[in-house]
Amino acid sequence: MSTQQYHIDGMDCADCARHVQDGVAKLNGLKNVEVNFVTGLLTFEGQAPEEAIRGRVEALGYRLGEPQATLAPHEGSLVGFFRYLLRQTETRLALIGGALLLLSLPVAWLGLPAYVPAGLQLSALAVAGYPVARSGLANLFINRSISINLLMTLAAVGALIIGEMSEAATLIFLFAVAEALEGFTTDRARRVLGELHELTPAQALRLGPEGESLVSVTALQPGERILVRPGERIPLDGDVLDGHSEADQAPITGESMPAPKAPGDPVFAGSVNGSGALEVRVTRRADDTALARIIRMVTEAQGRRAESQRFIDRFAAIYTPAVVAVAVLVAAVPPLFFNQSFLNVGSEHGWLYRALALLVIACPCALVISAPVTIISAISAAARKGVLIKGGLHLETLAGVKAVAFDKTGTLTRGRPAVTHLRAIDCNGEAECERCDEVLALAGALERRSAHPLAQAVVEAAARRGVLERYAPAQEIVQISGRGLQGRVDGKLATVGSHILFDDQHPHAAELCNWVEQAEQAGHTTMLVCDGDRVRGYLALADEIRPESAAVLAELGALGLRTAMLTGDNPAAAARVGQSLGITDVKAGLLPENKVSAVEALRAEYGSLAMVGDGINDAPALSAANLGIAVGGAVNTQAMETADVVLMNGSLARLPFAVRLARLAQAIIRQNVAFSLVTKLVFILLALGGWATLWMAVLADMGVSLLVTFNGLRPLRMKE
Repeated sequence: MSTQQYHIDGMDCADCARHVQDGVAKLNGLKNVEVNFVTGLLTFEGQAPEEAIRGRVEALGYRLGEPQATLAPHEGSLVGFFRYLLRQTETRLALIGGALLLLSLPVAWLGLPAYVPAGLQLSALAVAGYPVARSGLANLFINRSISINLLMTLAAVGALIIGEMSEAATLIFLFAVAEALEGFTTDRARRVLGELHELTPAQALRLGPEGESLVSVTALQPGERILVRPGERIPLDGDVLDGHSEADQAPITGESMPAPKAPGDPVFAGSVNGSGALEVRVTRRADDTALARIIRMVTEAQGRRAESQRFIDRFAAIYTPAVVAVAVLVAAVPPLFFNQSFLNVGSEHGWLYRALALLVIACPCALVISAPVTIISAISAAARKGVLIKGGLHLETLAGVKAVAFDKTGTLTRGRPAVTHLRAIDCNGEAECERCDEVLALAGALERRSAHPLAQAVVEAAARRGVLERYAPAQEIVQISGRGLQGRVDGKLATVGSHILFDDQHPHAAELCNWVEQAEQAGHTTMLVCDGDRVRGYLALADEIRPESAAVLAELGALGLRTAMLTGDNPAAAARVGQSLGITDVKAGLLPENKVSAVEALRAEYGSLAMVGDGINDAPALSAANLGIAVGGAVNTQAMETADVVLMNGSLARLPFAVRLARLAQAIIRQNVAFSLVTKLVFILLALGGWATLWMAVLADMGVSLLVTFNGLRPLRMKE
């Protein structure tokens, strides 16, 4: 059964989304109807005429967008808000009603007959109130439920009945404008996805046998070649074939500094090319680029509700009908049983008026919007920084974790060996020892043509130290039983290999044996070097610790989080890394199933645990934790799919930022809920005491909604 999607425009709160969902679900031929207020998406399975869906949505007071429509980037200025008002029929009518209401004031001052300003006010009420009343009544008849539009309509009609015509018109006008402002501010967070969509060019310059041709990015397939000129946005993911440049990859990885690009390096759609032209081989289609997956996953993430949202929605479902029932009792009980005034007497508000004020206060908008806007903002802010959080539930979990467990290889370390230190047998102890350089140069010559990771580490170290070109690559290379290799360097037979090989074939000093054994006990891999005449010294290699790991762990500690390390590596190597990073809880020699058991034990110990890995062989452990965090989603599709939180750029540096962002979001949600409830209580008491007017109640209700919305946007402005 096919799944279809439409954008719904005009929804200002989660209650609006519920009304649309209930109304569309009653159409024949549709199943699993869901309206997500956070994303503004209507999703359903089945077939129904688009005219029927559009008619039902518009009858409820909203608008149906195009299938799979993309939200345009948002205008945040005052001019943008007025354009937003003029785009919508209901707010255009509200502005006309406001103009008529404003006109009635000088008309009344001129001393014209009372029916003239009254007529203007009645016209203002009719024009501005028509879409509100139509939506409220449609929802009542279609869904059999009470909406905020119906509450406002009843309050306005009640005010009209008791002769408060100007107040009724003011009530509707303020309500319509405040609802529009609330929708406008909510869109600010929602339309971050529109900004991401705009990053990908629609066309690319394809290179083929016939030359250059400008084509749509959707027409390009993996394997084809494109040309990206200086200053252009890169249209698709690919690998550089020719050219040197740098690319601003901030939309993908969140990194502010451009990354150098040379043949063999990956590039990502949405990045901005720097000063050089690049010939790129396409590796992914337009709908499968890293940016496309980010957009898709952020969209899905914004629809996954946190437990706090579910609680608020359940509470609001009870709160609104309860306050409406209280309003009915307030209007009826005092006049019937205590001889109180039903209508207004002079300047004193009667109990009907007080009940009408309660109807306005019954609106749950401020309460139900307090969590979703904050979660949208936090997820969008994280995505801008290269952190993909897959939903409000995971954001909430991240805020509450007590400990973080790390995989070692590829997470705390780079996942590839590097030369950590070396020493010649006759080292002179100087910082730049010529004899030590000779050991490295000999090893580099022997390993230069090998693809083994240890060999590549030796060659890279020799290149960094500037000794790689001292000798030509070794000739007549021979592997020695998997324990080393021999070859002719500068005409002499040289050897590089393990301590065991040298114990068998190349006698060496006991002092060198002690050095090598100490290095191996510390978790290093060692290799000795012989120039054919004598043993010259040794090199020690180990998996290189990421440069940011120590700072990240220190910052997590400052945030009050405990840390642990889980690895399948040998205990000596694990202890070396743990000691370097200040991790005392180190569990080594773990098979994948042992890692899961270790995660479960840590989870039981700390209560809430996040597990950080590279997402490749850590999937079971990531799933066993309360929260799985994967590193390197930009180049690792599996990491993006398996974890709850993905650090896109392959670095741990943004993990503390993600924790602080999640905690800020939770704090804001608590602030918003508390502020909404306290304000509601205060105005309920004011209404019961006869001190709250209808327009005051509207300003209070919508004012609180706007305040919690603006507060919920704070994560978008959070700095690292």
